[in-house]
Amino acid sequence: MPTPDLADTDRLLARLDRFDLTPEATGLRSRARELLRAGPDDTVVDVGCGAGRAAAEIAAAGPHVVGVDLDERMLDTARERHPGPEFRHGDAYALPLADGSVQGYRAEKVFHSLGDPARALAEARRVLAPEGRLVLLGQDWDAYMVDSADPVLTRAIVASYADGMPDPRAPRRQRALLMESGFRRVEVEGRVLLFTDAEVLPMLTGLASAAVAAGAVPAERAAAWVGEQRGRAEEGRLFVAIPFLLVSAGR
Repeated sequence: MPTPDLADTDRLLARLDRFDLTPEATGLRSRARELLRAGPDDTVVDVGCGAGRAAAEIAAAGPHVVGVDLDERMLDTARERHPGPEFRHGDAYALPLADGSVQGYRAEKVFHSLGDPARALAEARRVLAPEGRLVLLGQDWDAYMVDSADPVLTRAIVASYADGMPDPRAPRRQRALLMESGFRRVEVEGRVLLFTDAEVLPMLTGLASAAVAAGAVPAERAAAWVGEQRGRAEEGRLFVAIPFLLVSAGR
């Protein structure tokens, strides 16, 4: 897992803040807490905790929460914003936790960035207590739905962005992978997050820019596509749907 540079961290933090405040994201975090079933005497690890919002929400209900992230600047932000949880520098492949020391394991928007998800799940099993619970949340980057006058170009832009990730389709594979890794009672829930206003334009612009940088789409066509999306937002016709999966299991 590469360590993000300064500019990457600033951009990621801005995107996370925008997304985390939406009602859709708030609902996802709430459902993940329900699936964790953590009690006030439990310890929960939030892997890839970012700026710490989810960790703080879990801690507010009583559990001891350890947020783990690779990015020290993210951790500094988390500590400044949320004094309740404990935040540690760490890697999904090597968590700074003892064997069997946590009753809950949570990871949101993390596994698409992992080249070896089975190794990360083995590490999750190591730190989870025998009756511990695991919850993974993530979007399928190859299944984004964007209404456009040019669906062929839209597919090219979405696919190019997805193909730049280690595992863009991670959520659709997690049920089988968890069972293969020895987890029990694996369950999957789906949510579709809908966006119909300009708040999603920075994400769409990022998709188009990445497609140009990868050589998948000419710059002028990408610019026209972004312009169309801006026009749709101004006219109230924008439509973006993002499929999220919540995958839960017992140790």
